[in-house]
Amino acid sequence: MPITLYDLAGADPALRFSPYCWRTKMALAHKGLAVETVPWRFTEKDRLAFSGQGRVPVLVDGERVVSDSWAIAEYLEDTYPDRPSLFRGVGGRAHARFINAWGDSGLHPGISRMILRDIFAVLAPQDRDYFRTSRERNLGATLEAVVEGREGRLEAWRALLTPVRLVLGAQAFLGGDGPSYADHILFGTLQWPRCVSSFALLAADDPVAGWFARVGALYGGLGAAARTV
Repeated sequence: MPITLYDLAGADPALRFSPYCWRTKMALAHKGLAVETVPWRFTEKDRLAFSGQGRVPVLVDGERVVSDSWAIAEYLEDTYPDRPSLFRGVGGRAHARFINAWGDSGLHPGISRMILRDIFAVLAPQDRDYFRTSRERNLGATLEAVVEGREGRLEAWRALLTPVRLVLGAQAFLGGDGPSYADHILFGTLQWPRCVSSFALLAADDPVAGWFARVGALYGGLGAAARTV
């Protein structure tokens, strides 16, 4: 029986844009595990009641239900040790944990403030009021006001990726000669805006853009073939 993954979708069910779900899909592909993805939307929290919470990704593997992308990665690593390793040992797991925290706290806030209005535009009608109300309440401003002037903030955000550029100057992937879960974490972060927005976060000549293309081409082009706006 294939693993089932509940995966955030826009109005177009083929548009899957959650950075966390992308981390999980890349991890599953890395492990070579078959998965059936189920499109899920923000206002369908009742469909996740069995998981005890209301966010995706949620992975169902037989009798096991696992939520949260980091917990899923650890579950896959520990449950399928005979498959290619996501972490390559304790040190690699610690390294990926740092990248996970850095992505969530360092990169995601700036990205969201540049693409929130674009996300709103691709949502199913039933999700739009929820999305606008919840985000505007948290940010204290309209979606339009939050993204205003994003061009002027872009260079400062790009500077946050300097450590990645330095690492990629010495090796092809964050994981070394081949990808690790650290690569999948950052790929998910950057795949998120790629799927929902035409606003280019990476310059074409950025080494990070070259790395992003390499990771997108992995696993039969899983990431590169994703539906985008």
